[in-house]
Amino acid sequence: MTDQPERLAPLPADWQRCLAVVAHPDDLEYGAAAAVAAWTDRGADVSYLLVTRGEAGIDGLAPDECGALREREQRASAAVVGVSAVEFLDHRDGVVEYGTALRRDLAAAIRRHRPELLVTLNHRETFAGTYWNTPDHRAVGLATLDAAGDAGNRWIFPELLGQGLPPWDGVRWVAVAGSPQPTHAVDVTDGFERGVLSLLEHRTYIEALTDEDPESYVRNFLEMTTGAAADRFGGRPAVTFEVFPR
Repeated sequence: MTDQPERLAPLPADWQRCLAVVAHPDDLEYGAAAAVAAWTDRGADVSYLLVTRGEAGIDGLAPDECGALREREQRASAAVVGVSAVEFLDHRDGVVEYGTALRRDLAAAIRRHRPELLVTLNHRETFAGTYWNTPDHRAVGLATLDAAGDAGNRWIFPELLGQGLPPWDGVRWVAVAGSPQPTHAVDVTDGFERGVLSLLEHRTYIEALTDEDPESYVRNFLEMTTGAAADRFGGRPAVTFEVFPR
């Protein structure tokens, strides 16, 4: 008898504010943006924080030009799913370092935005157990998990108090998109098409990434990833998350 995959639980929905923290423009659009569309549809307040501008992401473009272009694409992409607050920290793309400097920047952002839900991208070594993850993703994902606690402790980074940022211990969950060990999912039946359009806003990056028609590439990728979760989520297309309650 074949073992059935463990069912995914619905991501908790009793929250109003979310901060999504990722390393690069497009990190959220490879799946999570369709869930963001569902959240903003119900009136949730979602903000994006990008640790870099993705300036090292296109071989044929110098970093200054590339970073400005990818910032524009990210803002347009966020708008498609109802997100207007998009911030950039200006850490260097490709060489983001896990450490206290990054944790401090993220803790400050958490104190500013006061989210109940934190979203980040896979911090584990691989995607799907096979594809090696990048150093930036691993550093930012891990620092986000740690910064959720840092933000609530007044004695860690006490200099933030002098910047008018009192502790915020209201993060209730950290949801990690793209994890090879998902525990929860969000039904994206209604958000899927906006998820497609949101990823397609990164057209310059996608055209540098593949020779495939961008629209076909985007739709095929998102149909594959959201469909793969359906067997574990009542047959519904879904975005998966590994959820860490706090």
